[in-house]
Amino acid sequence: MSGAAAPTPAFTVLIPARLASTRLPDKPLADIGGLPMVVRVARQAARSGAARVVVAADHPRILEACAAHGVEAVATRSDHPSGSDRLAEACAQLGLAGDDIVVNVQGDEPLIDPALIDAVAALLPARPEAAMGTAAHAIHTLADYANPNVVKVVLDARGLAHYFSRAPIPHARDHAGAAWWGPGHAGVPAGHAPLRHIGIYSYRAAFLQAFPALSPAPTEAVEALEQLRALWHGHRIAVHVADAAPGPGVDTPEDLARVRALLG
Repeated sequence: MSGAAAPTPAFTVLIPARLASTRLPDKPLADIGGLPMVVRVARQAARSGAARVVVAADHPRILEACAAHGVEAVATRSDHPSGSDRLAEACAQLGLAGDDIVVNVQGDEPLIDPALIDAVAALLPARPEAAMGTAAHAIHTLADYANPNVVKVVLDARGLAHYFSRAPIPHARDHAGAAWWGPGHAGVPAGHAPLRHIGIYSYRAAFLQAFPALSPAPTEAVEALEQLRALWHGHRIAVHVADAAPGPGVDTPEDLARVRALLG
């Protein structure tokens, strides 16, 4: 008889928040149902099993918005080149121990599923060979498979990432796109549809703090995908395959209108 599922280990959610945005000015402060977006994200994250949820902000206005709504936040430098750099600084400020699990929840995901956060947090304690964890879900349309803005990931037999790409991978040489969505899914093993990467990550705090010092990978520069740096340097990334796509994120005014409508 199988026992109860192991509880999710203690972890901290860090939410990077940068005020400047080319496509949506002041994005973290965008109003969604009377709350700034970054506060919405933090409240969703707090519904997970996280022991602590902290916003890593680059501007006093974000800190003020968080304080007004009871959300913990720390000030980070405004010149960080990426969210992971910002979170590395936050880790140091918070004094997290090297083995502590950190989950990076993007500040523009107000519909993030708390269960997804828990699943990604649980990857690293179960997979000691992995330095990072992330998530993916099956792609069901040819349009998404071909879209370079939809990042794909291919896994090995252990559920570790082989590669991430904006290209349509794996490539069905003999059937092109029809292999995945044509009659009978010709040539595709059951349960092996291509996977769309979901932009949520877990790390051990020590690795997160060391990550910015790793030299950028050539593949990272070509694909504009920061997670390829970890693979380039020989680190493994465990992947949780979710049953469904997450709710839409917010990158543009159109995205914001869509999320506002969904939340009433």
